[in-house]
Amino acid sequence: MDQKLTLGSKFRYGLADLGFSLITSAMQFFLLFYYTDVAGIDPALAGLALMVGKLTWDALNDPLFGYWSDRTRSRFGRRRIYMLIGAVPLGIAACIMFSLPKGLTGAAAFFAVLLTFWLVDTFHTMTTTPYYALTPELTRDYNERASLTSIRMVYSVFGYILGAALTTILAGIFQGSGLSMQQAWSATGAVFGTIAVITTLVTTLSVKERPELAGEPSKLPPVKAILTPFKNKPFLILMIAFILSSFSFTVLTALVPYFIQYQLNMKDQVSFVLLAMLLMIGIFLIPAKLVSDKINKGPAYALGLFIASLAVMSSFFLPHASTPLIYVVAAVAGLGFSAQWVFPWSMLPDVIEYDEKMTGERREGIYYGLWAFLSKFTGALGVAVSGWALGLFGYVPNVEQTVHALFGIRLFFAIVPAVVLLISLPFLIWYPITRKSHAALVKELAERKAAQS
Repeated sequence: MDQKLTLGSKFRYGLADLGFSLITSAMQFFLLFYYTDVAGIDPALAGLALMVGKLTWDALNDPLFGYWSDRTRSRFGRRRIYMLIGAVPLGIAACIMFSLPKGLTGAAAFFAVLLTFWLVDTFHTMTTTPYYALTPELTRDYNERASLTSIRMVYSVFGYILGAALTTILAGIFQGSGLSMQQAWSATGAVFGTIAVITTLVTTLSVKERPELAGEPSKLPPVKAILTPFKNKPFLILMIAFILSSFSFTVLTALVPYFIQYQLNMKDQVSFVLLAMLLMIGIFLIPAKLVSDKINKGPAYALGLFIASLAVMSSFFLPHASTPLIYVVAAVAGLGFSAQWVFPWSMLPDVIEYDEKMTGERREGIYYGLWAFLSKFTGALGVAVSGWALGLFGYVPNVEQTVHALFGIRLFFAIVPAVVLLISLPFLIWYPITRKSHAALVKELAERKAAQS
């Protein structure tokens, strides 16, 4: 069976992640800032609403959509049917999320954040979980998965760059054309939503699923289907490492606007600093993949996070004044964080072969559903912790911050993420799946399948 993919098929598959990442980036970098400085919502209240959203519906919908896609039969396959249905609603929800009226307080503010988050999260999950589950169904080759993921992440980083660089720029352009601040942010959400719709549909209609790799729809009952992955040791190890690294990156990115505007007095350069970091992430995606060809994915992932942690920690010592050193910090951090884009997403397909050995089924959907939940939960936790930290240290929007508030911003922007990254390293350095062990497992599964037929 040919496990090699054409370059064109890899690029067509990766395109959808541009739109998904554009929305994710705008949320990750600017959603808390939008709530506090545009919509005028209390940061602690906004953080609480996001956490409630994650611990309720989002705790169910990621594995649920994954489970459903594992059991689905349609003319569009198991995965693409959900992308087709969810593309347009996702774009509409992205616009609504950035369209809250100004001045909401108390319960009205809480439920406005909660309900709009639920709306975006539902259609984001419906489209992205089946999309990511296509990776192991396109190839089972250890190196080809890394290559496919690297190309997808080029689109992902480009989407992140657009979200980080264009969100405030577009909002400013719309506001300059005569729209109010609230209308400008709503229009920006509409632009991003439209891009997500187009890229999702192009991938959905141009990439074909491979039934011979997907296998038959899962027959496991729902509870067992969700609990079985937690008996998969490589998955548990990867899950812990990813939770830690994802939480760190989210706290860091959520506080970037605050650190640059209030600590460094460089408000007009927020987008440029983000652009420097994300460009370095994009530049080093392919080199990161080449490193994994030499030393396996787990240790390569750990090396990148170690570099990122050193860069992030150094920012704690930057002065309370404008300094070009922030660009050096951003560039080195981007070099290290390129590992966060390539390795966890190329390592996850490998653990699915272990599940196939345990259950006799191909259950990509449930794994990617759980993974999506972990990704979004740690993202919401990071944003919530950032909001709580701002409230705890006395942050007040749009004024010169106190020494106490500045210390809190520096602490949670630099020290907390760096320490959590360092804690994740042992899980990756001794990660049990290597190129050699994975090849042996794939061979064993092929022999089993041949014997059964």
